[in-house]
Parts: sequence; C-alpha cells; structure tokens
Amino acid sequence: MFRRFALLALPLAALLPDVAQAAPVAAAFPATANALLIHPISIVKTSDLDFGLLTVTGAGTVVIDPNANSIASTGGVILVGSQWSAASFVGAAGGVSVVVLIKLPNQPVTITRQSGTETMTVANLTLQGLNKRTLAALQSFSFRVGGTLNVAANQVEGVYTGTFNVDIQYP
Repeated sequence: MFRRFALLALPLAALLPDVAQAAPVAAAFPATANALLIHPISIVKTSDLDFGLLTVTGAGTVVIDPNANSIASTGGVILVGSQWSAASFVGAAGGVSVVVLIKLPNQPVTITRQSGTETMTVANLTLQGLNKRTLAALQSFSFRVGGTLNVAANQVEGVYTGTFNVDIQYP
C-alpha cells in the first residue's frame, strides 16, 4: 500500500499547473511629507537648545554661539561627540507688514537632573541676529538661540533639562 501511494503521487504532481514567477521588483522607498502651520505673528520651536554629551574633570562652561552656529568648552568641561544644537525657531508675519521684537530671558535658566535635584544654569541666552525685525506681509523669519552652560567641578552625571520662554512682541 505504501508503494501504491507513492505511484499516485507522481501523476498528481504532473497535473499541477506551473507556478508563475514574477519578475523581481525594486524595493519601495518610503517618503515623508511635512508641513509646518503657524499662526500669523507667531513662532514655533523647530529644535531644542542641546549642549550635547559632556565629560567633566573640573568646573567650566559650554558656550553655543547661535551666530556662528558653533560650540566651545572651557575649563574642565570636555565635549564628546557632535550631538549638540542651538535652539531653532521659525515665525511668520500675517497679511500686513509688521515690526516684531524677539525677547529672551534676562536671568539664567535653571536646568535640573532627571530623577534628581541637582541643577546647572544656562546664562547669557543669545539671539542670532537682531532682536528687532521688520517683516513684509506674509514673510517668514527664522533664528537660533544659544547660551552658556555653567558646569560645577563635582557635577553629578545625568541628563539635565529645563525650559525657557522666547516671546514675540509686535505693536
């Protein structure tokens, strides 16, 4: 009986149609569509102020210059890697020409270690370009913000975060 089954299997296989084979197709490449919608006379943050990865052997500072879009460290603070950025913003005028004033905090901003109480300060917040800008109707504008991170000699390691406000004023 086993032999008979084996003989029947051969004719059944011969009766099956050939399987069609498709020609190779190139892989699909995903694309992203983006749009940034903002209200007239407003700004939107497009990236955070990020001082990157640092090691500390003593007290020092890290300075992000928004005009040169550069970073530098002093004292016992050593920059590790290149993952840093000035804060970036974009704004737009409405249907009329307008003068806007961009205002940054005058006082240092405190940042706090996540899951901790240790702090550092970001002082000398600096605006790229002039703080007073004349905009034509429907004109967009962008700018960066930098600052100076003050690091203590015995700073506890961790991720430090905080917030600051950037205000737009117009008459």
